[in-house]
Amino acid sequence: MATAQGGTSAFGAIRDSIGTGFEAFTDAGEAVDRLDDLFQESLDALRSSFEAGDPGTAAHRSEATYPYLAMELLTDAEDLPEGTRFPYGVQLEPGFYGTTVTRPALFRSYLREQIAALLSLYGRPVLVGRSRRPIPLPYVIENSVTDITEAELRRLSRRFALPDLTVTDDRIANCELQPNPSLPRPLALFTAERTDYSLARLRHYTGTDPAHFQRFVLLTNYQRYVDAFRQWGREQVDARADYELFAEPGGILHRPGDGEATPPANLPQMPAYHLTRADGNGITLINIGVGPSNAKTITDHVAVLRPHCWLMLGHCAGLRRTQRLGDYVLAHGYLRDDHVLDDDLPPDMPVPPIAEVQVALQEATSRITGLQGDELKTRMRTGTVMTTDNRNWELRFNALFARINMSRSIAVDMESATIAANGFRFRVPYGTLLCVSDKPLHGELKLGGMAQSFYRERVSQHLLVGLETMRALREAGVHRLHSRKLRGFDEPPFR
Repeated sequence: MATAQGGTSAFGAIRDSIGTGFEAFTDAGEAVDRLDDLFQESLDALRSSFEAGDPGTAAHRSEATYPYLAMELLTDAEDLPEGTRFPYGVQLEPGFYGTTVTRPALFRSYLREQIAALLSLYGRPVLVGRSRRPIPLPYVIENSVTDITEAELRRLSRRFALPDLTVTDDRIANCELQPNPSLPRPLALFTAERTDYSLARLRHYTGTDPAHFQRFVLLTNYQRYVDAFRQWGREQVDARADYELFAEPGGILHRPGDGEATPPANLPQMPAYHLTRADGNGITLINIGVGPSNAKTITDHVAVLRPHCWLMLGHCAGLRRTQRLGDYVLAHGYLRDDHVLDDDLPPDMPVPPIAEVQVALQEATSRITGLQGDELKTRMRTGTVMTTDNRNWELRFNALFARINMSRSIAVDMESATIAANGFRFRVPYGTLLCVSDKPLHGELKLGGMAQSFYRERVSQHLLVGLETMRALREAGVHRLHSRKLRGFDEPPFR
């Protein structure tokens, strides 16, 4: 139920500085509905002004703002009943918490889940109103502003808001935003501008609509995994199992009974494929290509969708004589020689394994391969994976000898540590299961004929292990995945 929020409060000055027209809600669904209404009203005003060639009056610009979601906590959580369990292990300090919100319809289930947890625990209403942050025009009508001239862009910038990088960053996620009594404490890891920035990039890099992304994500760097996933995913849809449709780049949507569609002639840089469920807990697979830069780029953007888990399924160089081609490597730790995240998460920060994911990966490997006990240990090693930004690291073996030996690394790849570190940074549970494709330290280089045979034998099994892991994690309950070890001592309430 909503009630008007007027008059004064302990945080009235903060509230008035960041938005207007706040209403209080004690029902999560109603709060999200109001967020969506305000967002749609802003979009309608912005589109109407753009299509009419309106000069962009102050009235239009003030209407086209992001909605704002807030909560005022007046008392310390110590006043709650003894034994109270806090969502995701975070006990909030008294204060005014808030965030701008974009695309409420896309994030409806997530927002309802997060708001409901706060309402249940703290017994305080959430506040919904209009923020003072204008919605940038390109995020609303992207296709209408792709071919404009520089002069037209200057005119648009006088009439409409354009993306503002001064407020589009990762200070919250990077733990760089310290509390200021005169400003709202962050309610979520990402502001509306930061989220819209990533939604636009996801569409560009993956060639698919962000609405099709699922909350269990597989990342790979081999087209053969894509081919196997396409076949398996379409079979699942045709069998009318737990999945509704299979979405591919180019707007291809496969529903039960549909025939084979022709993939687009030109794939995007990191194509994504989505096996969707009604609850959003299906599986998305992304071919990220090779290298830590791509791994960081895509996870920077997928993170705003708040997935339950992402896993890396790729190939690696085995470093131990006892390893054989086709063996699996379950990463328990990472040696971060990728460097792309050094400014965001210094390399001396530990990236711990997520127990629930590790157990699920090991058990899935056993179920799919049929191996158990000591037999499983002979074909799956656990240990440290070294991730490098140098594809030809073998040519620097003499310089790396001591580092590899000292770290006890059992494999080398180019993406795993980046993906795990960004999962840690963005509070997304992560895991890595690699497959040994060569052993360069022991003279077993990846040669053409041998590689073809290896890929044929292992790709399908490896992918099935990843899919089985996601199924097991989903059925065990997604609430168990969001480990407190991913949360700091001063965190936004939303996970």
